[in-house]
Amino acid sequence: MTQILETVDKSRLTVNPLLKNKSELGQFFTPSSISIFMACLFSEDKLNNAKVLDAGAGIGSLTSAFLARLISENIGKADLHLLEIDEMLEPYLSETLALFKDYIEINSQIIIDDFIEWAAYSLLDEESLLAKDKQRFTHAILNPPYKKIKSNSKHRKLLRKAGIETVNLYSAFVALTVDLMSDGGEIVFIIPRSFCNGPYFRHFRQHLLNKTSIKHMHLFESRDKAFKDDEVLQENVISKLEKGTVQEDVKISISTDDSFSVIRSYRYPFEKIVQPNDIEKFIHINTTNEETLIEKHPNVCYSLEELNIEVSTGPVVDFRVKENLREMPGEGTVPLFYPNHFVGTSLEYPKMMKKPNAIIRNEKVEKWLYPNGHYVVVKRFSSKEEKRRIVAGVLTPESVNDPVVGFENGLNVLHYNKSGISKEVAYGLYAYLNSTPVDKYFRIFNGHTQVNATDLRTMKFPSRDILISLGKWVIENIENVGQVEIDSKLEELLLNDRGNA
Repeated sequence: MTQILETVDKSRLTVNPLLKNKSELGQFFTPSSISIFMACLFSEDKLNNAKVLDAGAGIGSLTSAFLARLISENIGKADLHLLEIDEMLEPYLSETLALFKDYIEINSQIIIDDFIEWAAYSLLDEESLLAKDKQRFTHAILNPPYKKIKSNSKHRKLLRKAGIETVNLYSAFVALTVDLMSDGGEIVFIIPRSFCNGPYFRHFRQHLLNKTSIKHMHLFESRDKAFKDDEVLQENVISKLEKGTVQEDVKISISTDDSFSVIRSYRYPFEKIVQPNDIEKFIHINTTNEETLIEKHPNVCYSLEELNIEVSTGPVVDFRVKENLREMPGEGTVPLFYPNHFVGTSLEYPKMMKKPNAIIRNEKVEKWLYPNGHYVVVKRFSSKEEKRRIVAGVLTPESVNDPVVGFENGLNVLHYNKSGISKEVAYGLYAYLNSTPVDKYFRIFNGHTQVNATDLRTMKFPSRDILISLGKWVIENIENVGQVEIDSKLEELLLNDRGNA
């Protein structure tokens, strides 16, 4: 089987540069090592009489790995449905299946069609065998395409009719696949980790959690290892779900790269993966045995809402107000703050940079401005080079002499009713958000470099009293507050608070 799988992988590398609509279709073929690992995740006792779906089959890399798994388990027959939109790939799919004809009896259907249309119509058509539950799949293995779905597109409208609300082809493929499975059916897929958090994938997460149980999730330590031939920098996760079964503990594994030569694995209770009271249903993937911040310190249990603090995305979208932007402050302008203005506890303003420093104050802009005061800002986007996912800064009313200020869309702003918060709480939040334990905690549910306002609303914080104490300490030691000092002081305050409880 090794030789056959090597042949399929060589075909993948040959065909990849020939793809004419790769960007339009969101095509990324699966390397052999990943295909084999994914096929090995299926339960041995369920492999007989397999009815297999490969949605977005490409040249058949995943199907070939699945067939190799069946043959290794001495199973002599497989029923395959391979869906692929690119008709150029049909002969390659046929060639891949032909490699196995001497080893296993294959009943296959290669369907050259748009999977979303095919699946949605199959589910919606009352006369369809799939809609009538007469023919459902027992196994599905997929590496779906990665591409956003426009809100007014045919795909989006079809998905809504099928009861699915999502924003990307990969989540649409997985959601439809779930609906096409028989009870007890197993689904193994590789998709970007970004579905684990954020508002855009909330409905998708709910869809999965309502209809399946999570069995296994696998991560790669380096974000560029899964699809290195395509130079994909997205962090990916391989997941195994089971349709309609009771949720049990979840296996989490992590490998250094796609060779899978070194794998660490852990098992967690489901309530550590999806917290019971989390309405957003964020999926937390802890890749160490270390206690998380919340597990270690139960007094980190407050939401921003409970602390009477709001978080909003910076309302000024610069390209929409180009005519009002100014390179430097001047008559009739007010400060416009970008992420680059905030460095540690300092504000570097005005600053020589490509972005403007000011915005004209007029009727159009007024609704987006905040009264000057104490605010905490969190960068929405961190670069790949930055060590931290959460990078927070502080604005103080003494920083500028203007009555109102503007925050650009690349910032999240922590405020109270669109006004400033107390000085001590602001510095306390600054230190807490920039602490190492918070960064580690955040990475458990956030698989990309973006920090959304929803992420911050979902996070847990210490009490207001602890934040005030932390803030006072920062103010008193403003010149000597580094990472080690912040981490040490936070730990001290949290432990003392528990000791006094």
